Amino acid sequence: MKLIFFRIAIKLKDWWDWLWAHVVAAILAGMKYLPAKAGIGFFAGLARLVGPLTPRHKIALDNLRAAYPEKDEAEIRAIAIEMWVNMGRLFAEYVFLDKIFDFDPKVEKAGLIEVDGIELFEKIRDEKDKPHIFFTAHTGNFELLPICAATFDLEVTALFRPPNNPYIARRVLKARRTNMGHLVPSKAGAAWALAGKLNAGGNVGMLVDQKFRRGIEGAFFNRPVKTNPLLAKLARQFDCPVYPARCIRLPSGRYRLELYPEMELPRDANGAVDIEATTQKLNDIVESWVREYPGQWMWFHKRWDM
Repeated sequence: MKLIFFRIAIKLKDWWDWLWAHVVAAILAGMKYLPAKAGIGFFAGLARLVGPLTPRHKIALDNLRAAYPEKDEAEIRAIAIEMWVNMGRLFAEYVFLDKIFDFDPKVEKAGLIEVDGIELFEKIRDEKDKPHIFFTAHTGNFELLPICAATFDLEVTALFRPPNNPYIARRVLKARRTNMGHLVPSKAGAAWALAGKLNAGGNVGMLVDQKFRRGIEGAFFNRPVKTNPLLAKLARQFDCPVYPARCIRLPSGRYRLELYPEMELPRDANGAVDIEATTQKLNDIVESWVREYPGQWMWFHKRWDM
């Protein structure tokens, strides 16, 4: 009897995932007929209203209180609301990426996108057959970064965590392959795939601010966390440059993409990249970004064990 109920539960979950994926697909398809500014603004306002009603809002508030014990409740809630607005914009921007990304390195014209680090993009582009690693965090619209790299003829193979809903995951993977180059889902074999790209002189990108239960212990906002050491291990194996990059939301629906100079990697007594120290340095860099623009980071994930 238990086996029968288990099978029914699996079927119901699969049906719900299928239904929800089609609802999301229908919403995104309908949004294509809206002007970009109106569509993005609508979902930003909707997220402002709906986000605080979800269970994720409590997680966000708990995380913010833990990260900022010096802030009062009004400041904490204001950051959480700003985060939901950012999430609403991010959802809508999937549809309008081709409309909002108006940066062209060959044209000196101010648009929605501004880029800091053009000379670095050009330098990396000219280093043919040399591997590079880029990393970022879930800040602003981080999806714009690989599109920006493509404007400089840089192909970046990115590691990403697919959504839990398998039907949505397939749609996202298909869309990102079209717009953002190659992707490697974070599952068994992902490390080998990225290593293969680097070994061939390619470029890889990673989001480094996700919880990883089997990761290296470190600190983030003065609280213990576990972080995936994959980037540090790859940097050690291939002894290649590592570049931080981030997206910042600006007023009036604009964006600034920043590519920073090559990161100085901590090394051990033998001159090899120090895995633990490098992983902690990634946490420190991301923390500095989040502290600068706290409302642009995803606070609703369980980054800490609390």
